[in-house]
Amino acid sequence: MATRGLVVAQNGAAATSQPLASAAALAILGRGGTFADAAIAASAVLCVVEPWNSHLGGDAFLIVHEAKTRETLAYNASGAAPQSATLARYPDGVPIHGPRSVTVPGLVDAWFALHTRHGSLPIAELLAPAIGYAKDGYPAGPRAVKKFAEFAHVPGLEALGTKTPALGELIRQPELAWSLEEIATHGRAAFYSGAIAEKIVAASNGHFTMADLAAHKTRILAPLSVGYRGLTVHCQPPPSQGMILAQELALAEGFALAELTEAERTHLLVECKKRAFADRFAHLADPEWHDVPLAKLLSEPYLAKRRAEIGEKATIMPPRSAGAGGDEGQDTTYFLVADSHGNAVSFIQSIFHNFGSAWIPDGTGILFNNRLTGFSLDPTSPNALAPGKRPAHTLNAWLATNPDGSLALVGGTPGANIQVQTNLQLLVNTLDLGLDPQEAIERPRWQHSSDGGNTGQSEEGLGVLELEDRADTSLFASLTERGHDTRPIGSWAHGSAAQLLQVLPSGAYAVGSDPRCDGHAGGV
Repeated sequence: MATRGLVVAQNGAAATSQPLASAAALAILGRGGTFADAAIAASAVLCVVEPWNSHLGGDAFLIVHEAKTRETLAYNASGAAPQSATLARYPDGVPIHGPRSVTVPGLVDAWFALHTRHGSLPIAELLAPAIGYAKDGYPAGPRAVKKFAEFAHVPGLEALGTKTPALGELIRQPELAWSLEEIATHGRAAFYSGAIAEKIVAASNGHFTMADLAAHKTRILAPLSVGYRGLTVHCQPPPSQGMILAQELALAEGFALAELTEAERTHLLVECKKRAFADRFAHLADPEWHDVPLAKLLSEPYLAKRRAEIGEKATIMPPRSAGAGGDEGQDTTYFLVADSHGNAVSFIQSIFHNFGSAWIPDGTGILFNNRLTGFSLDPTSPNALAPGKRPAHTLNAWLATNPDGSLALVGGTPGANIQVQTNLQLLVNTLDLGLDPQEAIERPRWQHSSDGGNTGQSEEGLGVLELEDRADTSLFASLTERGHDTRPIGSWAHGSAAQLLQVLPSGAYAVGSDPRCDGHAGGV
């Protein structure tokens, strides 16, 4: 039984990781705004009230579904390394903090790319809630209190309005309010070529030029789509690691998961995960620089070969190579919005690590990503750092459609490498086990890590399989018997925070939000 009630709504819905963002999206929908309008409002508010997860200096990936045309598109708003970012410039590695760790941000451009195609209300109206929270303050919730206290030692975060807020204390960010007002007044140009861009370049110590910022644009592409249980699941193509989710689903499609025991099903899914990650580490890179052999990896002969490798016991996969890629980051935020017409967006945004690079250019209040740490510094790697190249990305979002092309499911989660594992479980819980969105979200989850995860080092090549301790004790024993290094974590300690929407046969939306975060689902 779920701890939260399922939200059912007819005229639109939103589910985010923060109640103020959900409220902003629902208010826009209630005023007749489109799903895109509501998403932009939520995205901006999240930057203000969850700065450890995402900000204007970060990236975004979207899957957008248009009901009228039944077209689904993938928006890649990740930024490239600036022209100054050569391998020779980082002989001792990419630092976690400071401007030298930053790629060109893509989130603001994503707002305008989405608004151009699907917006109706003025950008200034959509950014008004975020401007209000930045200027007048927002009350610190439990997660904000925890995050600010945890990172109070990191210099440079004072511009976020506080170092250690008390519960309910108002956090004001006048410089961020100025930046948002510049964007509301002058549009995209304010960030990429105008007053904000000038402040970014001036503060970057030569890392960025105006040309680096001006060159950025969101790519709008066909999604990476696979069939699963009669639906089409649309994933993010490279450089997103949405290819992992696509391959996990394609592998799992070959097994009658609903007929298996919980232990058998979990074992198979973990083994599918291992193989998809191995292929990701071998191949994922910016597709404008390197060929990513998706057709081969998703071909039935290759999938059949991979499935045949899965036996009754846990397998040891080849270790991740040094050139496979850099850090996987820590925090992100995911949300979804659907409107009364059946249009929807699956939206994920991030600055990579907690509080990203901790670099806030003077006068902007904007916190920047440290996505350069996602590159490999091995020149032989397909994901090797190069000026103008985008790093391999953990960010991915998904959306599923029915055979007639209409909307069926929207979902996603933050969680770095756990994202694609959680998304796999959400889809299996919904489509194989028949759970509603809130039940699917709250079911005890597993997460597999090759480096030991939260509970220490693993046996070489085997990895650690962590399960929430709400799971049945017999499941732990059975998986251990199958050779998995199985360890319990807290009842709600899984490293993701999912949002999930399902279109019911009546056309109404059923929406769930994860109690593992401050999430809130609502409808109009």
